[in-house]
Amino acid sequence: MPYFRLLGAQLAIGAAAIFARFALDGAGPFAVSALRLGIATLAILALGACLGRLPWRRELAFALAGLALAIHFATWITSLEYTSVAISTLLVTTTPIWTEAYDALRQRRLPGRTYVVALVCALAGVAAIAFARGSRPAPIAGHELFGDGLALCGSFAIGAYLLVVRDAGKTGAVRLPTRAIVLRTYGWATFALALGAAVTHQSPPPLTDARSWGGILAMALVSQLLGHTALNAALRDFRPSVVALSTLAEPVVAALLAALVFREFLGTATLAGGVLVLAAIGIALATTRAASETLSPELSA
Repeated sequence: MPYFRLLGAQLAIGAAAIFARFALDGAGPFAVSALRLGIATLAILALGACLGRLPWRRELAFALAGLALAIHFATWITSLEYTSVAISTLLVTTTPIWTEAYDALRQRRLPGRTYVVALVCALAGVAAIAFARGSRPAPIAGHELFGDGLALCGSFAIGAYLLVVRDAGKTGAVRLPTRAIVLRTYGWATFALALGAAVTHQSPPPLTDARSWGGILAMALVSQLLGHTALNAALRDFRPSVVALSTLAEPVVAALLAALVFREFLGTATLAGGVLVLAAIGIALATTRAASETLSPELSA
């Protein structure tokens, strides 16, 4: 059962990009993201989570984390309109590489050789993906580099979210319960995304649009709640580093589903770049305990 639980979590999370494509048929990325997180927040409240009171500085930190989470969802979901599902999902999962770079700068230490190897592999892979020729199916064709850039921005934003939550969620040896943390950050992110949707005049899809609403509900209930809850449960049976490494399956699952659902097939150069990026993430996760800890499933995108 533990292995089936871990596999089911990766399938649920890897399908998020497929659900997002359906959701984007009837609404803009800000509206889709706000609805996804809003529904997830209501579900957490229904499960009995409560906020409690915290010092204002910690509340401000969680508000900033929520803003970073909002930027992550807005940029990543928007990227799905301009680049393929496989590439978008792959680039947005490069977070451990950037969080380790931040930690090295913050601690004023030189990164280890293995991290340098990982960074070189990641940059080479991203370059191969960005400049690969051939068809990369997307709803809006001809803007693949823009879509790739948005996915990378989503990776940076979720990295910032994880770093802020890591520091704000713990005081001494005491850490806030996961539900209390995500209730705050999801709530702030929903507020920021709803504001963005209002400014950009993005409204929810019509109630009669079953395809779009189905995608939104699937993202909120399947990918967000069931998928990440299953990953959290997997921590009872596996070491955090093993659970973190298992997230490398997400882009693979997304690529397979995109090929089946949207007929998205990638060229040789793009596949080679994807292998390099996956190798870089694997090296970063396997050799850096800090990176593995920051990728806690209950806080992941």
